[in-house]
Amino acid sequence: MKLFFFIISIIFAQVTFAQDTLVNSKPKVWSLEDCITYALENNITVKDATLNKNIAEVSYNSAKSSRLPNLNASVSQNFSNGNTIDPITSDYVTDQIHSTNVGINSSVTLFQGNQISNQIKQNKILFDQSVFQETVEKNNIALSILEIYLQTLYSKESIIIAENNVVASEKEVERAKARLDAGTIALSEYTEAQSQAATNKYNVISAKNDYQQYIIQLKQLLELTPLDTIEIETIDESIDLVNLELNRIEVYNKALDYMPEIQVSDLNIAANEKELDIAKGAYLPTLSLLGSLGSGYTSINDTTLSDQFDVNFNQQLGLSLNIPIFNRKQTKAAVTTASINIEKAKIQKQSTEKEIYKKVETAYQNALSAQEQVIAAEASKLAAKQSYELAQKKYELGALSTTDLVISQNTYTNAQQNYLQAKYLSVLYHQLLQFYQGNDIKI
Repeated sequence: MKLFFFIISIIFAQVTFAQDTLVNSKPKVWSLEDCITYALENNITVKDATLNKNIAEVSYNSAKSSRLPNLNASVSQNFSNGNTIDPITSDYVTDQIHSTNVGINSSVTLFQGNQISNQIKQNKILFDQSVFQETVEKNNIALSILEIYLQTLYSKESIIIAENNVVASEKEVERAKARLDAGTIALSEYTEAQSQAATNKYNVISAKNDYQQYIIQLKQLLELTPLDTIEIETIDESIDLVNLELNRIEVYNKALDYMPEIQVSDLNIAANEKELDIAKGAYLPTLSLLGSLGSGYTSINDTTLSDQFDVNFNQQLGLSLNIPIFNRKQTKAAVTTASINIEKAKIQKQSTEKEIYKKVETAYQNALSAQEQVIAAEASKLAAKQSYELAQKKYELGALSTTDLVISQNTYTNAQQNYLQAKYLSVLYHQLLQFYQGNDIKI
């Protein structure tokens, strides 16, 4: 019995310690740079792109090895009965024969219409393309992190606004109750104050839910488990958001030099051009060097196994020339298809350039607009705050109805939300413009 209570006490102590650890532990505070760095190392999309790059490297190395000769060994054991030809001596005999053949053979392609060389070059191009494609995926993840991170910050500050509104509306309910008891307002005004307080509480719940949804999206990009808890770092309020003197054409030209999508498109064209060279190589003959060593043993010979292997040892060396004459127009079809794919690759590059220009132009215009909106929204927020504070004083003196007070509070809340939205949009588009110029994402 004492042992039982001793075990129970140990288990209880461990559970208590674990609970205290969970309660006292604080979630890690993640900066934007922390999130991007961690995601680039752990995100499964990036890992998949890295694996594709590794596969392309293996294919490139395999293509280089195609220049080397092959080497194969063979062993066969045969039994025949009756009239037959001895596979070793080539004599015509009528008997039971056991024979053994061993050998090695090798061949190497000396010329194949330059297809091997072009295949190696194409695989090198595809490997280089996979390197840039990996960078594309990393950039996409970094931009996704930036967007979700700023949305999370926006949602987090929205919670503060909503909670402040709850505190203010609860005080207004108390004032309305006092005025109702004094007979200075109607019951409808009191219930309206209660309704506004309930609405504000609902807004807090909604804002917290939005925040948790963004946290979930951020954790998924970071590949964190549901048990992991995170907090994000706020941004510097004094950050210089947008340079109004920035030339969008210069940004676009820098983007063309920096964005890996352009390199991917260029290498796609080069890879298809090599595919055309490979296809044309099928029109030319193939010259191969062949060689083999072999020996064998037969049961109808009275000599020993080692003697027969020594006597029957043979060597062969030769050249093989394969000249294509007609292959049902397969080569012509391959050449035509490769030529079409080159044109498609060039069109794809044009489409990529247009898409980059659209992104740069959109980010530039939105950045300018967002900066102007920040200035206007900040002025509107200040004016709405002063108006709301004045409305509160009037309400305390009984010079303002509950309806007008609620309207003033909602106006102030909307002004705060508009300012937050403009601020974070300005940060987002500023960072996008920096990114398109090859600068790091950093706030």
